[in-house]
Amino acid sequence: MAVRLGDEAPDFTAETTEGAINFHEWLGSSWGILFSHPRDYTPVCTTELGMTAKLKPEFDKRNVKVIGLSVDPLDSHAGWAKDIEETQGSAVNFPMIADPDKTVANLYDMIHPNASDTATVRSVYVIGPDKKIKLTLTYPASTGRNFLEILRVVDSLQLTAKHSVATPANWQDGDDVIIVPSVSDDEAQEKFPKGWNAIKPYLRITPQPNK
Repeated sequence: MAVRLGDEAPDFTAETTEGAINFHEWLGSSWGILFSHPRDYTPVCTTELGMTAKLKPEFDKRNVKVIGLSVDPLDSHAGWAKDIEETQGSAVNFPMIADPDKTVANLYDMIHPNASDTATVRSVYVIGPDKKIKLTLTYPASTGRNFLEILRVVDSLQLTAKHSVATPANWQDGDDVIIVPSVSDDEAQEKFPKGWNAIKPYLRITPQPNK
């Protein structure tokens, strides 16, 4: 069964490169990103894990824990991590789940039989502190993910979770935002003291409220 937005992220216990974890306990009160890779020792995955390692300070700043998954065993992960450090210039600094029996992959619907019966697709799940799925992304095995875009999405999710706003196309942290239609003009006067520009009654642009 597919994991959809708003669902509780399936809990699991697994072996990782940083020891055994219970997923929900490991997340604690943090946001989380769980992302899967088709296999160890594959070229695109190597670049993705290296990029995630480089960006870990940015994830930490946002109170986001990142964790990777591959259907290969733990000893394979350990050897691959050496290659990642050598070729990408960053040591893997987050846990990688060993999922050789595909338990977690099946829980999260990471195996798409029409793409591959054996390997996971490039899935991304952003999980909130409430353990609910906030975002899902699925890429084919041939296309590497843009982790700067994933950071941008986290910024939007965290902002919109606290304020009655939505973020427009191509929004970046610090840009103007949209007041959601469920907020009346009277309510908006209290919530958004900086004011807004009503391009249309349903399209009210206001400065980002936490800046």
